[in-house]
Amino acid sequence: MNVPENLKYTKDHEWVLIEGDKATVGITDFAQGELGDIVFIEIETEGEDLDKEEVFGTIEAVKTVSDLYMPVKGKVLEVNPALEDQPELVNKAPYEGGWMVKIQAEDAADFDQLLSAEQYKELIG
Repeated sequence: MNVPENLKYTKDHEWVLIEGDKATVGITDFAQGELGDIVFIEIETEGEDLDKEEVFGTIEAVKTVSDLYMPVKGKVLEVNPALEDQPELVNKAPYEGGWMVKIQAEDAADFDQLLSAEQYKELIG
């Protein structure tokens, strides 16, 4: 199971790469493995301000549909355009090409509430 040390995590299995008050968000290797083959991703919240844990999109796999949750309160700045034609990027490269959104946190201190790699590893056992 790939859990990069340089990222933060949520209990909902999102990873967060923090860069100042901005961050890139995707789903973890664990989550994509649990979902199976991803066939469609819908994110229609670009430009919107959302609360922490508010749904910013959905991810559809062959066997299920899951919501995607904001890790912190903030604005969705950008949606990964590659996922429209290649949702399988999330399965192949969840931490690289398979990122979902770029966000700007309302308060960068909120990132401190996220899980460390060690805490996330404990969560997923």
